[in-house]
Amino acid sequence: MKTIVLFLTTNLAVLIVLSITLSIFGVTNMGAFLIVATFIGMGGAFISLAMSKSMAKMATGAQVITEPSNAAEQWLFNTVKRQANAAGIGMPEVAIYDSPDMNAFATGMDRNNALVAVSMGLLQTMNEDEIEAVLAHEISHIANGDMITLTLIQGVVNTFVIVFARVIGQIIDRAIFKNEEGYGIGYFITTIIAELVLGILASIIVMWFSRQREFRADEGSAKLVGGYKMIAALRRLQIAHNDSALPKQLTAFGIHGSNATSFIQYLFMSHPPLEDRIEALRRYH
Repeated sequence: MKTIVLFLTTNLAVLIVLSITLSIFGVTNMGAFLIVATFIGMGGAFISLAMSKSMAKMATGAQVITEPSNAAEQWLFNTVKRQANAAGIGMPEVAIYDSPDMNAFATGMDRNNALVAVSMGLLQTMNEDEIEAVLAHEISHIANGDMITLTLIQGVVNTFVIVFARVIGQIIDRAIFKNEEGYGIGYFITTIIAELVLGILASIIVMWFSRQREFRADEGSAKLVGGYKMIAALRRLQIAHNDSALPKQLTAFGIHGSNATSFIQYLFMSHPPLEDRIEALRRYH
């Protein structure tokens, strides 16, 4: 979840900055505009991807294990190395970050330049089989090229957002602000607002892909270490979620979600409900 939020936030910020630059210099030729829009749309996504590892480390305070200092770190490092070899990817950086939540994430530019980070809460709460399954889930994300695919999808979505935001801006500038020549202040204000709104709506597409990739990573974990281990890890997360102090009416806003989540909330979830993931693994077996 943290990786997705960081990626989307960084992407939106880069997209707006690049779009403002486009507006300042002004590109009126439609052919040139489409080329520049595609360049900016893809550029914003890939800049976000290039920054993903450093942003993730900064946001979580993750400390990369260069030399394991104890038996737990050695086991963690060796487990990631063994799974990376089995998945056919380069050895990712392995990091631990200080958080009571049971969580882990993977990010990076490509299959051979990635980062796998786990929280202290996960290491202290789960047993070795469950941790192994979670690590295999993250390794599967890397092996599946999920961040690259996510970036390509985000790049295409960005391009459409840029194009349609300017179309909307021009229509409103002409119809509401009665500006018949060039681009007035109404065009620039409307375009930025339209980009923000369309960017949020476009994230529904990105979230849909994110949910699908979670199912694939669960399946990849099952292939690497066994489905029963991944199911056990998901059940552990489910128990922690059910035992949380959140009031019942706020449960749907928790990090794991539930089948009681409303349709609108579900559209913006980066992860499927745990119940659905467990059931999918049962069907897989």
